[in-house]
Amino acid sequence: MDIFDFALLAAAIRLSTPLILTALGGMFSERGGVVNIALDGIMIFGAFFGAVVAFETKDPWFGLLAAMVGGGMIGFVHGIAAIRFHTDQIVSGTAINILALGLPSLFSNALYNSTSVTPNIPNLFPTFHFDFLKPWPALNTLLNDYSGLVIFTFLFVPVSSFVLYKTMFGVHLRACGENPEAAENAGIRVRLYRYYGVILGGVLAGVGGAFLSIAQGSAYVRNISAGRGFLALAALIFGKYSPKGIFFACLLFGFADAFQIRLQSAVAIPSQFIQIIPYILTVLVLIGFVGKAPIPEADGLPYKKE
Repeated sequence: MDIFDFALLAAAIRLSTPLILTALGGMFSERGGVVNIALDGIMIFGAFFGAVVAFETKDPWFGLLAAMVGGGMIGFVHGIAAIRFHTDQIVSGTAINILALGLPSLFSNALYNSTSVTPNIPNLFPTFHFDFLKPWPALNTLLNDYSGLVIFTFLFVPVSSFVLYKTMFGVHLRACGENPEAAENAGIRVRLYRYYGVILGGVLAGVGGAFLSIAQGSAYVRNISAGRGFLALAALIFGKYSPKGIFFACLLFGFADAFQIRLQSAVAIPSQFIQIIPYILTVLVLIGFVGKAPIPEADGLPYKKE
């Protein structure tokens, strides 16, 4: 079996989608000055809320909306701790990640008498198939049968770049992450914009989680993120806090994930050794790029208005 083919690239695109959404969410949060290490936990909560509502309503779009609202609410909680009470942002984010390992299972047990999985969702997001690509097998494999969330994600990358660099909102958000004192003196409400950033980050991470349970999968499974939120954080650093860099970094991690899945059926090596490939890549990226990425000057620093 050929390991490298267009099907592998298509799988990489699908697997990179939740990473792109979550990493872009982290970008908006950290560009505003709030470190959001809670991305992995928010993905889990988003996946759970999305799966439950999609199952109960039998409509994946309501599930997506629930994941967005739930993710935004968790982001808001992180924002209250970091912005209002000046809690250490790493501690606050870690607490959310820990809660995400237990609370969804508790709620799942109360609702469905199972701590590990929710019932299968009857209706998932539709996929798009373009028949005119059939004469070209390579393009047919590479460009067909993607969920609407995949298409939305790839379109959202240039949109997020426009918002961050070409709109007043983006200018104000970046000012709050670079020099909040100067931004406040210029009439920008620093705390408000930091809330905007962390809530938007939660919404996008929630959508990333919903992709795992409603598009890529058909139910919520315990610890469904499998550490993808931390991969998204690594992509955020590797991509130098810019939408374009994040996009290509997530594609790289998505390719590594798709490669390890393909490799498991191609070589006689215990799967546990192959599954760690994306995480080894993450560690190498962090070793090479932490300290070199242009981190916003006030990222992680609580702001106290004079």
